[in-house]
Amino acid sequence: MSGDEPADPVIDFGPAGSEDRTMEVQREIDYEMPADRLEESQPQCPFGVAGSCCDICYMGPCRVSDDDQYGQDRGVCGATPGTVVSRNLYREIAGGVSAHSHHAREAVELLEDIAEENAADYEIKDERKLRDIAEDLGLDADGDVNEVAKRVAETAKEDFAPGGGETLNWVERMPAEQREHLDEQDLLPLSSVDQQASRALAQTHQGNDSDTGHILKSALSAGVADGYAGLTMATDLQDVIFGTPTPTNATAHLGVLEEDQVNLAVHGHSPELSEMVVKAAQELEEEAYEVGAEGINLVGICCTGNELAERHGIPLAAHSLQSELAITTGAVDAMVVDIQCIWPGISDLMECHHTRLITTMDYVRMREATHIPFEEETAMEDAKEIVRQAIEGYEDRQRRQKYDVNIPDRSQEAVVGFSDTALLDVLETIDPDNPAQPIVDAIQSGQLRGIVGIVGCPNPKMREAQMSENLIENLLAADVLPVVTGCIGHIMAQGGYLDPGTVDELAGDGIRDLLYTLGDAAGLDGPLPPVLHMGSCVDNSRIGNVIRAISEGSGIPTRDLPVAASAPELIAEKAVSIGTWALSLGLPLHTAPGLRIEASDAVTQTLTEDLKDITGGHLIQDETPDGAAEKLIDALDERREPLLNASAAGASEGTAADDD
Repeated sequence: MSGDEPADPVIDFGPAGSEDRTMEVQREIDYEMPADRLEESQPQCPFGVAGSCCDICYMGPCRVSDDDQYGQDRGVCGATPGTVVSRNLYREIAGGVSAHSHHAREAVELLEDIAEENAADYEIKDERKLRDIAEDLGLDADGDVNEVAKRVAETAKEDFAPGGGETLNWVERMPAEQREHLDEQDLLPLSSVDQQASRALAQTHQGNDSDTGHILKSALSAGVADGYAGLTMATDLQDVIFGTPTPTNATAHLGVLEEDQVNLAVHGHSPELSEMVVKAAQELEEEAYEVGAEGINLVGICCTGNELAERHGIPLAAHSLQSELAITTGAVDAMVVDIQCIWPGISDLMECHHTRLITTMDYVRMREATHIPFEEETAMEDAKEIVRQAIEGYEDRQRRQKYDVNIPDRSQEAVVGFSDTALLDVLETIDPDNPAQPIVDAIQSGQLRGIVGIVGCPNPKMREAQMSENLIENLLAADVLPVVTGCIGHIMAQGGYLDPGTVDELAGDGIRDLLYTLGDAAGLDGPLPPVLHMGSCVDNSRIGNVIRAISEGSGIPTRDLPVAASAPELIAEKAVSIGTWALSLGLPLHTAPGLRIEASDAVTQTLTEDLKDITGGHLIQDETPDGAAEKLIDALDERREPLLNASAAGASEGTAADDD
């Protein structure tokens, strides 16, 4: 691949309707894509896949397994497969906790600066949510909005400082009955999320904890910390600052790029950056006209794409696996990144294209990138510098005509931004006294079999089987409602699953009727889409908030609700910590690829069976969409049975009363 060679052939982005057969792209240009690197990595180490490679000391690496055919039954230090596998899993979870809590900390610091009037470019946009959060945390929610914001920010900061209360303040945002249940099981986290993540490394250091059950118990506590001092806190405060999303129309796929405009792709996870870039692009439109462009086309990649789409309707250009492919179109004039899911392979493409790659965070740097530090104090100034880099990139593209622009003729309309607030407001329209009741009624009537929160990223291992699409189609046909976050949201948008017009084609009879009912309650001229988009990966907390509302409104513990979670294309450590949070809520959790636990019978038994009696959740591992759907539906049916029995008993009592 050389910058001196023109990219003449038109890239085939695959047949229309398959959002991601881009990974099967037939290309004459020598671009190495993730699927190529996956193929080159085969065969992958079976000990790594099974979680049984221990490299935390220099007597190893040791490879251990309960299977006599593979490895040893003990490491050099005597560590069993259970010890090795549980330690590795706990460290993965700690990595996710660190990523999410760091994200949340940035939102806390910004809220505090806004409250103290030290962040002139930002403001509080959802005062209602701020006061609701304050009340939920037991704080004074009345009075001046900045004073309420200070109280909320201070309470949030305590969750990062050691030596606080018995557990995290933000655990108050957990479903009350499950919180009490976990407290009885001694599974609530420490009072500092930083200390929780730090303890994971200390606890799993060579020569420390070797009790498999105790390590897994600590891992569950870390999952709770991730769910509340990571996911929930981040989403809560971002909604307060940037506004809580409502259903919004957007367009998805790489066809949203425009040849005659400045194309600026915003990639990553932090709305603190992307919201300022939106404003800066609007203010600098005239500068784009001056260089011959027809405007500035801001597009979103990965979770920043979700954030921008759900608040502004900005196009969803690509998920994380397509981020490199976006560069190969030759149309992206600049790509600005902040944190998480920024694939290093993007750097390799810079020598072949005019695209400006811009990093912004002090702990995220990339080869071939220009670094523009993004600071709260100079946010608009920094954002304008980023936009001007994109305008210069457009000028460079015009000068280098030998580089063809190959934008695929594919885009798809979608409805995004079903926040928990928006969804509960729709349910409240149906039943103002108890918004949870319409969901309970739908389950008892057979309209709704259950709900599955589907999260995570596209994994090249699972793309050939179109794992997410086929799993979700199976669930919809069985009257299960899928709600999605993260890059799975991009897959759904590109495939038409977020388009209300596909309800009659995709949904089973029961859930189709429910979606029409909800669409009518929302004041729409038609149904809700068959799959509900709830935002970015930290917005998994929105799913948790809906579950909480249903649980507390119905009196049914979360561990008994017909609700499950799935990461059908698992990639990152943070997805493992999200899944652990789901297990702590008492939900069945499906992953594909499977968690790296196969080498230990003890860990496998604990997570797939024994956990049912501890938190109420359990692990499902299946790498086929049909098999995964069948197991999830079976789990939902098992949990739905008590609700159906209660409905039948109520009907019998009513009949008996009528007879009397």
